[in-house]
Amino acid sequence: MRKLLFLFCIVTMTGCSWLYPSIMLRAPHNYPYAKLNDSISNIEYKISVNDIITLRLYSQDGFRLIDYSSIIDNNAGAAVNYTTTTEYIVEPDGTIRFPVLGRVLITGYTIREATQMLEQKFSQYYIKPFIILSVTNRRVIVFPGDPGSAKVVPLTNNNTTLMEVLAGMGGLTVNGKAKQIKLIRGNPNKPDIYLIDLSKIEDIKEAYTIMQEGDIVYVTPQRQVVSDVVNKLTPSISALSVVLSLVVTIALLKATKI
Repeated sequence: MRKLLFLFCIVTMTGCSWLYPSIMLRAPHNYPYAKLNDSISNIEYKISVNDIITLRLYSQDGFRLIDYSSIIDNNAGAAVNYTTTTEYIVEPDGTIRFPVLGRVLITGYTIREATQMLEQKFSQYYIKPFIILSVTNRRVIVFPGDPGSAKVVPLTNNNTTLMEVLAGMGGLTVNGKAKQIKLIRGNPNKPDIYLIDLSKIEDIKEAYTIMQEGDIVYVTPQRQVVSDVVNKLTPSISALSVVLSLVVTIALLKATKI
């Protein structure tokens, strides 16, 4: 009995890595997490590599968009839309190759900053250019706390928050730890990792952290050590019981023959 208790203590203290081989992104208790402050959590979304940009360009401050976006075709009796949409992909060097302008560095700009910058550049060729710019393929990866429940979540709004992303997943799973949510952001070779605690109402402001393209939200799963150890050991104990029963039976048969 003492040996079993000792074994259980050893298993608990070592973090049960053998018991939970599917748990990802483990960190030691003293891991130096990055600080999540207002300047980081409230930062607007910034355009990054592989973003797909949708661009609409009008002259005369969008006069055509307001007054002449559709013209009635008298022959067909239907509205003919003359608005055109062009898509571009941000290349690995952070640039987009635009007609007339050539290559323009666009990564690191917010949607608003990129719009203003492109309007200024196109003003060399258009009278009072008016641009509507959007990113159509932004997404984050969310692990809500249970195996097999992870999803790639599209960011449909410009400034989608952590709360919106979790709500879109249906909230945390039963086994997800609200007090241990890891937000992984930035260069994969050296990312910034933030630890967010949403178990307390006073930390609700962290739930409104604005998501960035490529963010990973990892909710640490709850470990049910006692029940899981029992479940893991039950097949071995059952097999051992069968072996012991056979040994005892054979011993009794031998004793009977004697």
